[in-house]
Formats: sequence, C-alpha cells, structure tokens
Amino acid sequence: MSQSEFDEACLLRRKYWGRKVFLRAIVEFSNHCSQNCLYCGLRRDNSGLKRYRLEYDQIYACALIAKRLEMGTVVLQSGEDPWYSGQALADLIVRIKMELGLAVTLSLGERTRAEYALWREAGADRYLLKMETWDAKTYARLRPGKTLEKRLESFMYLADLGYETGSGIIAGLPGDTEDSLRQACLRLAELKPDMLSISPFVPHPASPLREHPGLDAETTLQLMAFARILMPAAHIPVTSALGLQGDTVRLYALEVADVLMPSLTPAEVREDYAIYAGKNQQEAMPEERAAAIRGLLLKAGFTLPSDAGGAWRTRSEA
Repeated sequence: MSQSEFDEACLLRRKYWGRKVFLRAIVEFSNHCSQNCLYCGLRRDNSGLKRYRLEYDQIYACALIAKRLEMGTVVLQSGEDPWYSGQALADLIVRIKMELGLAVTLSLGERTRAEYALWREAGADRYLLKMETWDAKTYARLRPGKTLEKRLESFMYLADLGYETGSGIIAGLPGDTEDSLRQACLRLAELKPDMLSISPFVPHPASPLREHPGLDAETTLQLMAFARILMPAAHIPVTSALGLQGDTVRLYALEVADVLMPSLTPAEVREDYAIYAGKNQQEAMPEERAAAIRGLLLKAGFTLPSDAGGAWRTRSEA
C-alpha cells in the first residue's frame, strides 16, 4: 500500500468521524465454547484453560462501571456458550437499556434466528459476527463442523432484523496472501457492515496453530486503511490483538480507525479469556486503565464523545 492510499484513508476517517474515538466497554462474560476452532485458545479441546461463567448480576455490574466511566456502549462477548438462555440474556439486555441507557452490542457467535430476534426486540443495538476468513475450504478446516455459508446466513438474519452489523477477518491465517486479504476486504464491503474489524492473527500456545507466525502490524494497518477506503463511513476498531504492539501503533492505527474496546471483564477471570497469547494481561483496575487511555488519546488530539456512536446510516447527517 502506498503512503497516498493511507493518507486517503486518514482523510476519509476525518470526513465521517472527525477526531472522535468511541470507547466501547467489552465484558467477556464466559470463556466456555462449544466450538473447536484451530486458531483459538478458548477451543473446546483446550483442557488446560480454567473456565468461567459470570452470573447475570456480575455482567450488569460491569455495565454499571461502563456507565460510570462515560462509555456509551457495552459489548457483551463470550465463547459460543449455550448455557446462557436466550430469554435470560434478553432480560439482561432490557435491564441494561432501561436502567443504564447504554447501547448494547452482542458478540455471541452463531445462535438461532429466533434468539437474534428476541434480543433485538429486547433492545440490543448491534451484533458482531466475524467471517474470520473468506476462503470456504480454509473456513471449514479451521472451524470443524462449520461452514462459511452458514456464517453468512446468520449475518443476513442479523441485517434483516435491523441490527447495526459488524463483521471482519482474522488476517494472517494459514493460506492468506496479500491478494487474498484484500479480496476478503472487498467481500466484506459487499455485506455493507456498519463496523468492520481487521484483527491480526496472534498464535495461542495451546492451539494447533501455535507454530504459525502472527501477522505484523504494518500489514494489519495496510488492510485497515484499505477497508476505510472501501467503507468510508464504517466504524473500524483498533483490536486488542493489534494493541499488543503498543501505544505508538495504537495511536497510528486510530488515524484510520475510530473505536477502542477496553475490557471491563473482572480482574479475577480476565486473563482466562485467552483467545490468543497476551490477551487481557493488564494489572490495572478499569478506572485506572480508562484514565490512562483517555489521557493518551486527549494528548494525541482525539476527542472522546460519551454517546454510543451509532452507525452513519442512522445519523441525521447521512
């Protein structure tokens, strides 16, 4: 990617989102997973992982912290864990919406259309469902028992139900090339997601892909810039995997991206949400991390709105 292409991406980011960075609090409430994805530390066969599930009141308490920290959105994320019933999660969504007034994003993997509809009716605003890879054969190999076709079907359910949709890829999986990754971005653009995530692959030592090299920051930034050019108004996060590269890379990435999702997962279980090596290994409390992030961003000239930062298509300026 040329410098001119990156500069174009920066200009588009500023056109649609100015210097705003939306802080969205992520609560990783369960690391149980029914799937056995080859790239993920939460995979079902990882017997060395200490498993946990938060109670509903614990999840709500995390959302309350997000409200106190003036974050407009709470992101409820878990492994694909059917232990949590659709109705109980709907009741939690209603409580968060009514009592805290936060936007609610869900990232729970593939569930039934009926559950998606139930959560949308309860007030859920957004749903994040990554494609991970756009190569159907690679998808089937890396996600045993799953198909890309089914994943796309689930995404279309969400769009039809009126969710603000999010999708994305893990860049740097086996078989990826520069051309295939750019093609993946083109395919994602066809879905017209409201949020697009480009996450670099980071190996987990207990996964079958532990020897596969992680993706470098430069390539990840190139793909994020390309995604911004393809989808100028989309929300693009700096993922936690890219954040492992440090504050300098994080700030540079925010020249084309506009979202950060700090984890508010309780300290006693945070490191067990180990989807890749190095995930959630901060020692500071949420309030301390939030203050540090705010200070870093304000010093770099960004602004920090407390609103939810809805999709551009829902804004009056659209």
